[in-house]
Amino acid sequence: MCLNGIVKGEAQTNLQVQSSIVEQLRREASIKRTPVSEAVEDIKQFILQHEQEDYLLIGFSSQKNNPFREKSSCDIL
Repeated sequence: MCLNGIVKGEAQTNLQVQSSIVEQLRREASIKRTPVSEAVEDIKQFILQHEQEDYLLIGFSSQKNNPFREKSSCDIL
């Protein structure tokens, strides 16, 4: 008798979990998707528009401005 109540409770909990999963999947399915071909074109345009600001492409005007430069070490003789 008590066991039967536990099984019913577990079934109800399982149903609630499954319902929330279905709701989440419906929300995700309704999201507008951008085709990959369109996203790639947007990325290419962004890169072309900002390439003059990309220090990995154009380099740094001086070593002082380069945060990736080797740090000088202090040698004590």
